Amino acid sequence: MSDTPTPDFSGLEGGEEQQAQDAVQEVVNWYNAQITKERRAALPDEDRIEELKAGRQAALADQAQLATADPEETGRIAALYAARLKELNES
Repeated sequence: MSDTPTPDFSGLEGGEEQQAQDAVQEVVNWYNAQITKERRAALPDEDRIEELKAGRQAALADQAQLATADPEETGRIAALYAARLKELNES
């Protein structure tokens, strides 16, 4: 567990939207890093690169959806991407 506390913006206007944006962006960043790593491999796996690109594109689509999402949908996306990031970092 990190000594750095996780910021809690829940009491601020727009806080949940920012948390959702941040969670989705972290997942996008993970995909970007994995795509770069795979492309730099001695023998890049083109199928894996395509899977990573598809995952990144889905995350970017959800990030764009946040612009018009209601609070319930924003919360759902934030929770989904927080869980996805945890899962990706554990794999």
